[in-house]
Amino acid sequence: MRLALAQMNSVVGDLDGNRDRIVARLEKARAAGAELVLFPELATTGYPPEDLLLRPGFLRAAAKTLDEVAAETKGLTALVGAPHLDRDLFNACAVCVDGEVKAMYRKQFLPNYGVFDEDRYFQPGRDLVLIRCGETLVGPTVCEDIWQPGPPATDLALAGAHVVANISASPFHLGKGAEREEMLATRARDNSCWIAFVNAVGAQDELIFDGHSLVLDEEGRIVARAPAFEEALLIVDVDSTTAVGRRLRDARRRALARARRELPNPPVIDVPEREARDHVRPGVSELLDELEQMRLALELGLRDYVQKNGFRDVVLGLSGGIDSALVAALAAEALGPEHVVCVSMPSQFSSEATRSDAKRVAENLGARYLEIPVEPIVETVNAALETTFEGTEPGIAEENIQARVRGLVVMALSNKFGWLPLATGNKSELSVGYATLYGDMAGGFALLKDVYKTDVFRLAERLNERARRDLIPRSIIERAPSAELRADQRDEDSLPPYDQLDRVLEAYVEFDSSREELTTDGFDKDVVDRAVGMIDRAEYKRRQAPPGVKLRPKAFGRDRRVPITNRWRG
Repeated sequence: MRLALAQMNSVVGDLDGNRDRIVARLEKARAAGAELVLFPELATTGYPPEDLLLRPGFLRAAAKTLDEVAAETKGLTALVGAPHLDRDLFNACAVCVDGEVKAMYRKQFLPNYGVFDEDRYFQPGRDLVLIRCGETLVGPTVCEDIWQPGPPATDLALAGAHVVANISASPFHLGKGAEREEMLATRARDNSCWIAFVNAVGAQDELIFDGHSLVLDEEGRIVARAPAFEEALLIVDVDSTTAVGRRLRDARRRALARARRELPNPPVIDVPEREARDHVRPGVSELLDELEQMRLALELGLRDYVQKNGFRDVVLGLSGGIDSALVAALAAEALGPEHVVCVSMPSQFSSEATRSDAKRVAENLGARYLEIPVEPIVETVNAALETTFEGTEPGIAEENIQARVRGLVVMALSNKFGWLPLATGNKSELSVGYATLYGDMAGGFALLKDVYKTDVFRLAERLNERARRDLIPRSIIERAPSAELRADQRDEDSLPPYDQLDRVLEAYVEFDSSREELTTDGFDKDVVDRAVGMIDRAEYKRRQAPPGVKLRPKAFGRDRRVPITNRWRG
């Protein structure tokens, strides 16, 4: 049987556009001789549609879209992810055969952890479906169903499925691809069946879907792997006789069958076979290292956020520091340098070195460059506050005026020209509150929101390596980080060294380690006490941060939900 895995980038709510994307891939799969085409979870609506699913009008329109897709399946079969309203709402896999929807498989396991909230919208399904194409039986599942070690995969195998097909919208975090491969290989071996896993690709707000679709044989060997972070149509020939042979030799399945009082006996949908074709050699794309995953996820996340929300250009404050230089470089690669506007906004504390480095970055990238000095605006604000502030010592309030004036300038340019403003702060700063509300935190998208400062340096080096030149000047990479809001300011005047701080942040934020656990695990007690106190105090700031790309298993925003009003200190 020839499979086609359509790794595609849906847009949430763009029902007509998603229909056209699906139909275009059906035509390509038909031309390639495919008998069965797999599309991602909720491909018709985009994933996750969130509270759009609470609108009856949206569900009616989605049902019409599915019918229009099904009408285009003449001569082949397609598994299409779609919402299905039948007394209650289900996350379904529609079996579309020869122009109509023949069956609906309803997702059985609804994730309700991390970024998932499917219990809010869906009822779990209970029933199985089998599809017979010649001698091959295929059992559809949806995303979380395949992550479970038992049913429905085990039930499908007991019912005779040679191939378990999984349509998915599996969000990315660093290392997720390898985790999936390991899990899918286990499912294939345990059930003596082929696994065909198609994943969505693209970005939806903070979530990234990395693609990385796979076909594995009954031994858990990878037969085909689609590239990560880009659309693809993966064509694979499946030989179900190998699964039959393994099952005849594997007595475990017989023991499992004997333990069941009644074996699963789902309905079987017969679909037409196509004429024999020459065997295809499927592609097996390479696995990417962590830094390349990070780079591609950031670029995909920014590009989709910009384009799917109707923007053309982005604007950012370019300080001459490493964070804004990295954001500018990633934006230039994701969107093209002609769509990136870099704004230098020097004040009295800006050094000549950072001013010249900011200009060099824009020139190296080929981006547009503006210089708008903010000192006159800062002086005007200080003068307006002079009487009220009389008798107090200059401090953070005065420093933050500079940052907020810069935010004002960037937002004014955004309003005037329709440019999407990018915030340039990183996860380390956001964790400890070393960022100014309505200042450097102002913006429509925070690209580095889930990137620690130590990774900012690594990414800068990677971009320079790829370009084979210093897109980001060495002077920026080697200079001690500074907000330049007062004379001779350095980040490490206010923060622990980033190499120590980031280790504490990862343990406390992502793994929920307690203060006691951290201090007994070899971390410096002073660093732990300072960092934990700053993290807890800064929750109110993070609630007001723009959305940004999720890279790690627990990112700020959708993942980590800590109350602002909170007296627990543990």
